[in-house]
Amino acid sequence: MNRLKLGFGLCLISIFLGGCWDRLEIEDRAVVLGISIDEADEQDAEAESNISHKNDSFVPPKIDKMRITAQIAVPGRIPLGPEKGGGTDQIPVWVVQATGHTIDDAMMNLQQQISDQLFFGHLRVIVLSEAVAKKGIESISSYFRRNSEVRRLTWMMVSEGKAEHTMNVAPPLERVPALYLLATLDHAVQMGKFPNDFLGIYWITSSSKGRDPYLPYIRIRGKENIEIAGLAYFSGDKMVGVTSPLEIGFFMAIKGMNPGGYSAFVRVPGIERSIMFRTTHRKSSTQLTIQNGKPHFKVRLSLEGNLEEKSTETFSLTEPGILDQIEQYLSREAKKSYTSLIATTQRKGSDIFGFGEYVRAKAPAYWNRHIKTSEAWHEMYKEITVDIEPILKIRRVGMKSS
Repeated sequence: MNRLKLGFGLCLISIFLGGCWDRLEIEDRAVVLGISIDEADEQDAEAESNISHKNDSFVPPKIDKMRITAQIAVPGRIPLGPEKGGGTDQIPVWVVQATGHTIDDAMMNLQQQISDQLFFGHLRVIVLSEAVAKKGIESISSYFRRNSEVRRLTWMMVSEGKAEHTMNVAPPLERVPALYLLATLDHAVQMGKFPNDFLGIYWITSSSKGRDPYLPYIRIRGKENIEIAGLAYFSGDKMVGVTSPLEIGFFMAIKGMNPGGYSAFVRVPGIERSIMFRTTHRKSSTQLTIQNGKPHFKVRLSLEGNLEEKSTETFSLTEPGILDQIEQYLSREAKKSYTSLIATTQRKGSDIFGFGEYVRAKAPAYWNRHIKTSEAWHEMYKEITVDIEPILKIRRVGMKSS
């Protein structure tokens, strides 16, 4: 009897010791660091591998073919610290391309070219061309959302021109293009140059009925640099516009996002000289009322910053009332800039500010009676009124003559 119990116990234990049956060694993985997605040109379409279908019996989807470019880490060549000695001529990544009717189809064609299994656990950046973003990215977003390996802290962005070029940018400070893009965006967030907008945040926003998503908009400068050229904003899953770099700061101010990271030269009337003002802290509060059957928002902004530079030494900031005059002028200019940005997004039907979610939260009965859907809110958003009331305070004066 004891032997029977012992045998049964060993069999039971063996069931729970088989947890590594599906393991895959790191040497057998093709680690994808970055992916770009473009529209396929005619030459790419003709060269497509028929991995998932036969041409003579296949009814293609009513969408353009896409070309993906994957940046795959070469084992042992990714620099983990300062370079010492030789090895600097070795290319740390392998760039591979494939074409398909859908993102899933293109990925299967890509896997056909690679001996190891594709692994997305270290995917850092996804770059979409502007042409792809304007036609809609729901299927692309859904593919990565369904892939359990893809981290929610991955960055997705829109590129001016062809996205594949970003997979080959190699600045002197970072030999791996995908890691360079990652560092550029992470540091922009830390310095207040761009809001935190990881892939997971994009998914949450795109699922909202009263808010539209946005992504970083980048462009290549020269052959080795990439700059954040604006904020690409969407209506649903389609990109409908791009802000200027300075308007990223306007957006963050309206949302009350910190830290402040943008500076701007302003020509002050009466003084007829230019000064540079840098925002350091923002605070925003929103009130909702229903006027004439439509939502009306009053946004109060409290902005603090420093005067960093002036264009000449011919005027002094110690003159009585001069700082008050500058504060009043900066507040008026801020109101114009913020109002203009909101009006532009209204014309495009893109509520990146989340006013619709505010209506859902504060006036649910009105939402359920008059709006209900994201499509209805896109139309309603064009008709709402928004009153911006910025109050700007200069906290520090430390300037030099340029």
